[in-house]
Amino acid sequence: MKRVLLVEDDPDIKQLLEIHLKDLQCDLTTSSDGLEGGKLAIEEKFDLIILDIMLPGKDGLDICREVRANNIHTPILMLTARSEEIDKVLGLETGADDYLTKPFSVREFIARVKAIFRRVQMFEEKSDTGTEQIAFGTLQIDHDKRKVLLGEERIELTPKEFDLLYLLASNPGRSYSRAKLLELVWGYEFSGYEHTVNSHINRLRAKIEEDLSEPTYILTTWGVGYRFNDELV
Repeated sequence: MKRVLLVEDDPDIKQLLEIHLKDLQCDLTTSSDGLEGGKLAIEEKFDLIILDIMLPGKDGLDICREVRANNIHTPILMLTARSEEIDKVLGLETGADDYLTKPFSVREFIARVKAIFRRVQMFEEKSDTGTEQIAFGTLQIDHDKRKVLLGEERIELTPKEFDLLYLLASNPGRSYSRAKLLELVWGYEFSGYEHTVNSHINRLRAKIEEDLSEPTYILTTWGVGYRFNDELV
């Protein structure tokens, strides 16, 4: 049974989502207040956090930032009544795993929740196969501890930066399009938001590459996307 935190102040939406999350056999905790919801998100352990952006007390983006700042990797699904692209990008950039704009269909909501659970399961299965620790020269990636070392230095990555690095490093030489990376790492197909991948790759390179003009680990496959350097294997 998946433990889910739902922070939503609209009583009608909250009740509707409660019904369908329970139909998915989720153990549900709810809050209508951003301050309370943020406290629950940090102090308790959940398999999924669902956050409305516009909340009394503290908004969902601030809660998302605080969760990630506390090194909590729980998947986050953002909900908002605003449809501006900047809101969607902000949600993804602050560490959210997915994003839904109101009004949305129940079928779409369920599909997004299931996609997040599938993505988490995919990474857990990779860990179970014994590939949770990967090393390329001085770069070491520990999936179980979600830790990256470059030499003796620990590299602090956001959840999405880590997932991108782990996916690419687990499949050296394989080229992924930006759309495919969105699908695999964010757990859903974000058509038109490939620039989100670009910004994450750029930040990731800035943290692990010695020379950004000639990267060692994450290479660009021109006309396709990105790949991990298989010459390091």
